[in-house]
Amino acid sequence: MNKLVQRLPSHWKKNLKKNRVILGAYQRLLNFTRKDYRYWIKHAEPQLWSAQSENEDILFSIVVPVYNPPLKFLKACVESVFAQTYSNWQLVLVNDASTCPKVNEYLARLSEEHSDDKLQVIFCTRNQHISVASNKGIEQCRGEFVLFLDHDDLFAPQALNEFATSLADNPHQELIYSDEDLMTEKGIRVTPHYKSQWNPYLLQAHNYVTHLCAYRYERLVKLGGLRAGYEGAQDYDLALRASREISADKIGHIPKVLYHWRMHSGSTASQASVKPYSHKAGKQALTEHIEALGISATVEDGDLDNFYKVTYQRDVWPKATIIIPTRDNKALLKACVMSVLEKTDYPDFEILVMDNQSQEPDALEYLTALNHHEKVRVIEHNKPFNYSEINNEAVEIADGEVVVLLNNDTEVVTPDWLTEMVGLAMQPDVGCVGAKLLYADNTIQHAGVILGLGGYAAHSHRCTPHNASGYFNRTNLNQVLSAVTGACLAIRKQTYLKVNGLDEDFQVAYNDVDFCLKVQQAGFYNVYCPHAVLYHYESKTRGDDHLDEEKTARFDKEKQRLLEKWQPLIENDPYYNPNLTRAREDFSINTEKV
Repeated sequence: MNKLVQRLPSHWKKNLKKNRVILGAYQRLLNFTRKDYRYWIKHAEPQLWSAQSENEDILFSIVVPVYNPPLKFLKACVESVFAQTYSNWQLVLVNDASTCPKVNEYLARLSEEHSDDKLQVIFCTRNQHISVASNKGIEQCRGEFVLFLDHDDLFAPQALNEFATSLADNPHQELIYSDEDLMTEKGIRVTPHYKSQWNPYLLQAHNYVTHLCAYRYERLVKLGGLRAGYEGAQDYDLALRASREISADKIGHIPKVLYHWRMHSGSTASQASVKPYSHKAGKQALTEHIEALGISATVEDGDLDNFYKVTYQRDVWPKATIIIPTRDNKALLKACVMSVLEKTDYPDFEILVMDNQSQEPDALEYLTALNHHEKVRVIEHNKPFNYSEINNEAVEIADGEVVVLLNNDTEVVTPDWLTEMVGLAMQPDVGCVGAKLLYADNTIQHAGVILGLGGYAAHSHRCTPHNASGYFNRTNLNQVLSAVTGACLAIRKQTYLKVNGLDEDFQVAYNDVDFCLKVQQAGFYNVYCPHAVLYHYESKTRGDDHLDEEKTARFDKEKQRLLEKWQPLIENDPYYNPNLTRAREDFSINTEKV
């Protein structure tokens, strides 16, 4: 299990309960405060709830393993189930040999008071930990779907009704998860986690699914329930194994906060050090998952507890062709090319420099010299500037199995940038791979593209400090996004040609977004790769379009064309939660329509 609080420095964690200032500072890292979230809870959340289900045919079984929780939290947990607006449920409490007399007395009383099938209490004779206890609960489940609830957490009152509504819309779902938040000991809701729709590459970085999660009973049984030996990461292990057996179209996400994860001294919601074994167990589960998928890769520790990095490996790395369009500006091109040649540690690559009508003598002299380099070819493109046409022409003559579109106003930062990008691009289900790009001041220029920002599309976490985690560490994790920038984009040549390349009607702007959406439409995942880092000085060759009337008109025309082609996706980016703002690039809460 993962919580954002796990990412706090250790000297913050020690006093988390006692120091409200710390939590306030932590909230600001997420670009909103408690006040913002309270406002959202009061004014926005009530508008999200679905109408009460007229049909309560689906029985939901809720499994709660219990071992010595604070009694008041256990009572609140049980009461949150009884408070459900949807009434067709079964609650299975598994007392894993608790040693607390008050907990045992309370569970015994519940068992006596509810002798019907609505509630069952299983009393274990010895403590066997959460996986075994949960499996004992699963054995008693009669429901079509099974949900897991920790003994100190809460369901939102509408939780089961929202799951029933989701299943009414898509009855073939086998795995459904919702958004969640944290809850203080005093019952104050904080730190909402507004999640992406199904995102397999984000799941390979951390357990973003967590709570609330429902599994179809038959599928859960086939998976063998929870595995002993993965305690602390048993739900992560289950989600990974399920993802190998359930197709993406049968995995659903409900973008509503249906689960409240309690923060207290014995909870991982408070601090990772409560269960230090969870990180190790999660790493083992992910390693086995990668092996089961037949992927040649290693799993390394991420930058924070319970976060991981998959490093791809190959016996033979394919040739990569790096395509750099340019015009004049020798200094800019030289800085880009030399950084690639001197810093890149990839074993087999070539550079195609596409010269678009350079005229400056020093630039022409440098291009002539470059053409004699063993790794460089200079190709003349003697036509008016059209970014899409230039790259399409280059891809046709590229020798590489992987092609990399690279702006001439970039410079390599991390030597393994190309290895990281090609490793992802060579995965069979991956289309476009985009790098993390930085401004000269080491703030983020690009961490993926979010559709709908500013009405069209904009860059994730722009102007955030390079080393900042961003929203739930998203700046530092491999993840599926709808689009990535063409300023540094890797893709297999075969896939590039399959979708007919860049649309040449997008001469300058949004050609990369349109291209990524075509690739996504063809059935591939576009992936942001934060481990490939470059500087991007952004459009220094062409200058500022907004200072030229003709260029401004062309830019507006291309924006409109993008909207006409992709409006449904632009309005509903599957990898950006609708509860987050479209007005800014900082992943703050959406309160604009409240």
